[in-house]
Amino acid sequence: MELRQLQYAIQIAAERNFSRAAEKLHIAQPSLSQQLAKLEKEIGVLLFQRNTSSVELTHAGEKFIEQAQKIIDAVELLRQEMSDISQLRGGKVVVGSMPITGSHLLPYVLPSFKLAFPDIEINLLEDSSMNLEKLTALGRTDLSLLSLPLVEPSLAYEVIGEELIDLAVPPQHPLALRANSSNSPVPVQLEELKDESFIVLKKGQGFRTMTFDLCQKAGFVPQVVFESSNMETIQALVAAGMGVTLVPRYIARAPRSEFVPVYLPLAEPIPFRTLVVAYRKGRYLSKAAEAFIATFKKSMEELK
Repeated sequence: MELRQLQYAIQIAAERNFSRAAEKLHIAQPSLSQQLAKLEKEIGVLLFQRNTSSVELTHAGEKFIEQAQKIIDAVELLRQEMSDISQLRGGKVVVGSMPITGSHLLPYVLPSFKLAFPDIEINLLEDSSMNLEKLTALGRTDLSLLSLPLVEPSLAYEVIGEELIDLAVPPQHPLALRANSSNSPVPVQLEELKDESFIVLKKGQGFRTMTFDLCQKAGFVPQVVFESSNMETIQALVAAGMGVTLVPRYIARAPRSEFVPVYLPLAEPIPFRTLVVAYRKGRYLSKAAEAFIATFKKSMEELK
């Protein structure tokens, strides 16, 4: 059964005449009769009683036309909705985000996006970077905010920006004096931290892996005294004197009322992480998703 055959039957029912229906449909009358005969044969019922003066619907024909009209209406509605989405008048984007990173970046992105595209719905899914990669690969999110490197091979991505990494130390730590010495604190060499106690994210977080990699490249394995799944908790513990940690700069910039550590720049080559919007390879990116990526990139440029 073809969509055009439904349209042909509906037109015949409306005109009650093959010649007028064929004219309205812009096809030859023999072709119209042939398509109707093919349809009736396929469904096994007679839709119209034909005679020399008129064409009348059978009981089965009345039921068929009623349902066929609903199908044609639904297809037209679908076509209109797709047109609206392509014109960015509607749509939905499911965005995955690492909780802490998202909490510091999305407030810059989402208001701008909603202002530009008020009818596009954004659904936010927060999880660890490891789980987000899996969810994105399964198609549970359209896009996910992650950082390189990605483990899941089925993901593609677009880079939205680079974020420098800073050192956080307790206010009473000897290195904290560098922050007060001048307007330009003396950068800290990672090697200077080999005997420090580290507070780090729990396993499954991409930034934990990055922290260990940076320390190992500097020639030591960090001495972990405490782990947390929340970067805000980690920074508060650093401020309380329990240890030191590395912090992405956008997170370090966020205002806090208490338990604030001292932030220091790291020496050249300054470590950074690359933030990306990832999606499953081969997945169709809607116009709404493309607009979200473009807005994210613009917001990151403005944050520099």
